[in-house]
Amino acid sequence: MSLKKNDSDINFRSRDFLLGHIRHTLAFYDPRVVDPSGGFHHCYMNDGTLFNPGLKTLVASSRFVFNYAKAYQQFGETAYREKMIHGLNYLRDAHRNPHTGGYAWKIEDGRVIDATNHCYGLAFVLLAYTCALEAGFAPAREWIDETFDVMEQHFWSEKYGRYACEADADWKVTPYRGQNDNMHACEAMNAAYEATGKTTFLDRACALAEAIASRSSASRSQGHIWEHYTTDWQPDFEYNRGDTKSNSLRPWGVQTGHQTEWAKLLLILDRHRPEAWRLERARELFDTAMKYGWDREHGGLIYGYELSGEPCDQDKYFWVQAESIAAAALLADRTGETVCWDWYERLWDYAFKYFVDHRYGAWFRILSRENTRYDERKSYNNKADYHTMGACYEVLNVIPA
Repeated sequence: MSLKKNDSDINFRSRDFLLGHIRHTLAFYDPRVVDPSGGFHHCYMNDGTLFNPGLKTLVASSRFVFNYAKAYQQFGETAYREKMIHGLNYLRDAHRNPHTGGYAWKIEDGRVIDATNHCYGLAFVLLAYTCALEAGFAPAREWIDETFDVMEQHFWSEKYGRYACEADADWKVTPYRGQNDNMHACEAMNAAYEATGKTTFLDRACALAEAIASRSSASRSQGHIWEHYTTDWQPDFEYNRGDTKSNSLRPWGVQTGHQTEWAKLLLILDRHRPEAWRLERARELFDTAMKYGWDREHGGLIYGYELSGEPCDQDKYFWVQAESIAAAALLADRTGETVCWDWYERLWDYAFKYFVDHRYGAWFRILSRENTRYDERKSYNNKADYHTMGACYEVLNVIPA
């Protein structure tokens, strides 16, 4: 497919643009994000009006810590550090159960309404603590080891080299197995290595990448990374078949954004411990996602497609575009190929036109195939624009100062 440069006059590869976009996104949340009763507000209309002000989810609580830890590292403003510590206190005092070591999945009006333990959630807790340590908050060092130990004790399987995904409040593990929890565990383990220098974390990140993202591990799903598995880690092609909406964490189909997110992670791992297969596999995952995920009529990447490549969910989600932007930049940096930068420009041009809210800030959450909004809710449940700002930080790593 031939690509054209972006139609705007914006230099999306400029450090000034990327840093400015992070600031623009933070500006949406900054004036209203702190809940004086604890933690952050998670639910916003497009104009910033709050709804469900008492609802807190573990993933969003952790992602806001990521946002403010990274912002403090980048910009050095005390207000960002204060928000980071405010978020850490809520993770420790409200989400964490000191008796079991688990973390509540959902809290409403100060009361735990879902005490389920998710490996997906613990991965983001671990990521939050690693970012806090990198931002100079020394107590987080102990919390990193603590969280890793909890994941090892309750979710890790030495036999399969992967994490289980879900357990009740008493740590009874359910049969479901999925790649998404393991993908974010890989991300968090790599970040923990970067923050601490402990090779245990890098070893685990590399093992997870091999187990989930390698070509041999995806041989039963035609080279695509499949989402759902049985207890013995056989692909479950029927799990949530036909259901792309009610369970946003476990939809059926090949997830476009997870193919490119793995491409990004493989290239990040190569900074620390290069392996020959990762670049080739990252390029394969990215190219396949662009082939089947790009909407040639309306632009943007669709949410998911079947193993055959036929679309199964043509809605456009903000995080899919953001993760693919980061993957395109990292591939361009590694390969030097113009086509990768062309994809980077094309993805940014689309996202800047349709997803970025130029009036109020941050990104819209979900669009139809024709790029229209379904509602006026910008953020709720787990969205905290961690994906969008995270993509900018990742691109900054490969854009020379």
